[in-house]
Amino acid sequence: MSADILEEILHPKSVAVVGASDNPAARGHAYTRHLVVYGYKGKIYPVNPRYSEILGMKVYPSIRDIPGSVDYVISCVPAREVPDMLESCSGKGVKAVNLYTARFSETGRPEAAELEQEVLKRARKYGIRLIGPNCLGVYYPRVGLSFGYDFPTEAGSVGMLSQTGGGAAGIIRLAALRGVRFSKVISYGNALDFNECDYLDYFAQDEETKIILVYIEGVRDGRRFFTSLSEAASRKPVIIIKGGKGKSGTSAVASHTASIAGSTQAWEAVIAQTGAIPAQTFDELVDLAVSFYFLPPIKGVRAGVIGGGGGPTVLSADVCEGAGLDVIDLPGEIRDELRNKGVGIWDWIGNPMDVSISGGAEFTYMDMLRILAGNPNFDLLITNIMEGAFVTLSQKEATLTRLGEALESCAKLKEESLKPLLAVVGEGGPAIEDAGHWSWKLLTEMRTGLIKAKIPMYPSMRRAAEAAYKLSKYYNYYSTNLMSKR
Repeated sequence: MSADILEEILHPKSVAVVGASDNPAARGHAYTRHLVVYGYKGKIYPVNPRYSEILGMKVYPSIRDIPGSVDYVISCVPAREVPDMLESCSGKGVKAVNLYTARFSETGRPEAAELEQEVLKRARKYGIRLIGPNCLGVYYPRVGLSFGYDFPTEAGSVGMLSQTGGGAAGIIRLAALRGVRFSKVISYGNALDFNECDYLDYFAQDEETKIILVYIEGVRDGRRFFTSLSEAASRKPVIIIKGGKGKSGTSAVASHTASIAGSTQAWEAVIAQTGAIPAQTFDELVDLAVSFYFLPPIKGVRAGVIGGGGGPTVLSADVCEGAGLDVIDLPGEIRDELRNKGVGIWDWIGNPMDVSISGGAEFTYMDMLRILAGNPNFDLLITNIMEGAFVTLSQKEATLTRLGEALESCAKLKEESLKPLLAVVGEGGPAIEDAGHWSWKLLTEMRTGLIKAKIPMYPSMRRAAEAAYKLSKYYNYYSTNLMSKR
């Protein structure tokens, strides 16, 4: 039932921003501007008795003064004004209110908690549903709703429910830099009305969402949460990060969203039994989102690794094995194939492949990629294109040639869909005096090319290997456990 209600709420024909402002630093200004910038097609009603016009639009003293009905309200007024604001929504057909407004139960103050309950009582009296309070609300690029500047306007297939608003904004931006696009993101804060189970149920049935990300600090109903998470994970990948595991984190949870954190052991048991995929950090959450977004199923852990010089090659083998991958020796048939093709270093090349001994024109990057991709002994390939690749001007031409070949080879292999392919392009950024260096421009172009080719990229070999292992673990669990539940 809640999924149907949310579907209706998320397609409003009109939006009112209560507490709209012409001050660019005010959240009421941001929400109003976002509706314009992100192309919301419905009616926009700024509400604030202090203004007559904002961004060229007529401003209304109150919701009651708006002609006709209002579907969706964004509240940017102080907490003490919310009950009266809800009162003004009565008779206007308001289906839902996004309460950006904070300073309720998360403060730990009894009077604030009482006010929060009064808000819920008023909302129920008038048949209004609440998102929040203490949340940023909804980012839905297809409709034109957003709570952040500079989010992609293009829609994708990743959905996210998040108790943290700022964290959700950071995840959107980090994932977008690596090519991921979102269907919908819902920041829900204190979960006074709709809670994590409602949003999970919604994303589980949402046809626009193929992958679900979850940031959660606590749950309202543990039994229902287990059921909702199990059902969602049986339909599509659910990647979940739990905030507030340690003593200090548990205290922070209470002051952030007034949630009860629960024990680490209980959470780990829930994740293991439902088939959801755990992440420990936002970086890992993004790595897994990128992996599921771009990669086909990874059915095993036998990895072929290409790229890097001698030292990086040795370390990449250690890193991959430490993550759980199996960096197998080159099969005899591959060495035979190399020898029959006249490759003079057929007995020297190994896995991982050190590109510094590849032999130039005799044996190219693409040659090795294609050979490994066509061999049934490998389940996936990881290519180290540019990890730690800040180079001097004297190396410019050689670097341009090598990286151009690498990108072209990866794109061709992706088109042929022979094996799951992951690319490592390096992490970190330049100091200000190096920002204009040609190699940093090249790195940006490399990332752009990989996104265009729909190849997932990672800032280090370790993060690529850990993501690949978790995907393999997921798909093996899915095939043996989740399918049997259907």
